Amino acid sequence: MVKGKMFVISGPSGVGKSTIVSEVLRKKEDIFLSVSATTRAKRNGEEEGINYYYKTEAEFLKMLEEGEFLEWAQFCNNYYGTPKTPVQKMLDEGKDVILEIEIQGAMEVKKNFPESIFIFVVPPTLDELVSRIRKRGTETEEVIALRMETAKKEIQYAQEYDYILTNHSVDDTANNILCIVAAERFRMERCIDELEVLK
Repeated sequence: MVKGKMFVISGPSGVGKSTIVSEVLRKKEDIFLSVSATTRAKRNGEEEGINYYYKTEAEFLKMLEEGEFLEWAQFCNNYYGTPKTPVQKMLDEGKDVILEIEIQGAMEVKKNFPESIFIFVVPPTLDELVSRIRKRGTETEEVIALRMETAKKEIQYAQEYDYILTNHSVDDTANNILCIVAAERFRMERCIDELEVLK
């Protein structure tokens, strides 16, 4: 069986990654989301095991010590990490998996799994990014300022990715990601078995 492909999606905080990924999953049922673990507080409407596995710092550090993460990162005073076992299981079953992760973690995946596909989402402007973060109503002005400083640094990493998408609209960006997924599924190494019947 041909292994599945890992699609790594990153971008600055507030760019709309979670909303975009939700739309991708709604439109395409045969691609799966890897659920990350985090120490950050649960936001309104988020669910355990759907959006994240919510961990205390002690629980997260224990998982880290036991080598349970595919990648991990510390971002804005919180830890984030991708549990290794469920992702590997899906890939081994030939399923394509989306990782929506921070840039630090994405660079770790790139080092260990360079065959993955890396997609970076950017906002139309930095002013638009600030506006989106404020609309959440979950961060103080101090945290917003920290996120914007971080965002400017993160955008410099865009050139490390395979694709760069500007999020003018969720629907268009989700469709663009699905185009990338479709193109990757037609790569020779994933279709080689189909050539056998033509011999």
